[in-house]
Amino acid sequence: MTKLEKTIHRPVLKISLDRHAWEEDEIVTEYPLTIFLNDEEFATIVCTPADLEEMVIGFLAAEGAIKSFEEIKQLVIDEAQGFAYVDLHKETILSQSFYSKRRITSCCGKSRQSFYFFSDARTAKPAEGAISITPEQCMQLMRELQSSSDIHRQTGGVHNAALCRADQVLLQYSDIGRHNALDKIYGKCLQDQIETKDKVLVFSGRISSEVLLKAAKIGAAVILSKSAPTDLALQLAEELNITAVGFIRQDKMNVYTHAHRIEVAAN
Repeated sequence: MTKLEKTIHRPVLKISLDRHAWEEDEIVTEYPLTIFLNDEEFATIVCTPADLEEMVIGFLAAEGAIKSFEEIKQLVIDEAQGFAYVDLHKETILSQSFYSKRRITSCCGKSRQSFYFFSDARTAKPAEGAISITPEQCMQLMRELQSSSDIHRQTGGVHNAALCRADQVLLQYSDIGRHNALDKIYGKCLQDQIETKDKVLVFSGRISSEVLLKAAKIGAAVILSKSAPTDLALQLAEELNITAVGFIRQDKMNVYTHAHRIEVAAN
């Protein structure tokens, strides 16, 4: 079977003000993976073709189809055909009336306008983590996230996400879809029974409402981003007891919600 490639090389015409030339460039690939749950088509996710098992597990948990890794009887991925077959020990928990066959694109698809989607209301719970972190640690974790992703340096075409302690990166994944990167973290945590409520999520993209909900489902109490949040994301962060920090760049950052977890020295 041909190994799935995360990037390809192709010639591109590179132009600057003083020169132009054809050069070989590295381009990130897109890979559609269709998930069948108990023999029924569930969703198609467009993703980076790596860490697919973790992504499928995390996606199913985020959607409320499973609560733990132990509920999965069998997971088989046919990389050549682009299919993932998941059998559960019991019937699918949710009625099909709550689902439709979907295509989850690398651009994250149609934006949700309300927190109260059925699967979100069932699986997004207020954070319980008793964690504190200094601004210096936030900035260091963001530097580590940005510097350690080879595929991001090579292509500039992926989002990066990491699960961390205040002083250490534990897991890191990249994907063309920002939700996929978070699902890979979630799936790995379920597989290895990693405690998440005392951890920090570090993320390269903006904090949208959907990203905030992913963080809540994973169970992290703090989310750090180099980019901006949205208003709805901050409303959800307030409600779900999550500390949201954005615009972490060089030696600056903005703390938007639940600032008690950020250890700021007295002036």
